[in-house]
Amino acid sequence: MPGMEGTLSDAEFGQFQALMQRVAGIHLPPSKKSLVSGRLSKRLRERAVGSFGEYYRLIVGGAEPVELQTAIDLLTTNETYFFREPGHFDFLARQILPGLRPGAGFRVWSAASSTGEEAYSIAMVLMDKLGESVPWEVFGSDINSKVIDKAREAVYSVARNEENIPADYLKRFCLRGTGAMAGRLRVDAALRARVRFAQMNLNADLRGAGEFDLIFLRNVMIYFDMDMKRRVVAALHRQLRPGGWLFIGHSESLNGVSDLLKPVRPTIYCKGGA
Repeated sequence: MPGMEGTLSDAEFGQFQALMQRVAGIHLPPSKKSLVSGRLSKRLRERAVGSFGEYYRLIVGGAEPVELQTAIDLLTTNETYFFREPGHFDFLARQILPGLRPGAGFRVWSAASSTGEEAYSIAMVLMDKLGESVPWEVFGSDINSKVIDKAREAVYSVARNEENIPADYLKRFCLRGTGAMAGRLRVDAALRARVRFAQMNLNADLRGAGEFDLIFLRNVMIYFDMDMKRRVVAALHRQLRPGGWLFIGHSESLNGVSDLLKPVRPTIYCKGGA
């Protein structure tokens, strides 16, 4: 029976589960039913839609692809901060970058970049260790179009982030706001110029992103079922250059997912053929 206005029935929740699995490869367990209800309720009111079932029919009907993206934005989780899981950035600085051939470029993909903190953290390390004379680039992507807009702005709360950014990097690469912007910081222009963002679905064709020397895919696979994990890792393996690296989250593993990449240490993998 369809849910009454304001109530998400089990059947309607099942429709959104299937939609997110099909479109984004994201599994929404039963424990997420209240999250789906809470995040979509306001949108139902804004669109003057009488039930979750009616809203589902609206977004899958094909006539409003923008509304479908809005629903995806609302149902994806984006939790991040600067230099999260700092061991990866230390490995990048101490183990990977010193081994670059002189004059060689370096390209990194933050494959679930959320609001951009991960991508800019990578860029700070690259600017520090490689400077501006070496051709390097950071590409950030996310399925959520709203967080990509925030990432391009590169404006963040000082209180939430200053303890996570190394003091030297904070001084060199961030500008503190004054007046109406007090309490905020912005990544400086030279760094922003080296970071590019785009909305991208990891469940789609990824070849347009190009090839990379390092891919960060952290704290994303926890939302995927095994089939989606295998497909995404295989796709990212194709995007890695020979000798390239893949970093995953500390709560994740490729055990049983893929043997295409060689484990170097927990959460750090390398593609052969360097």
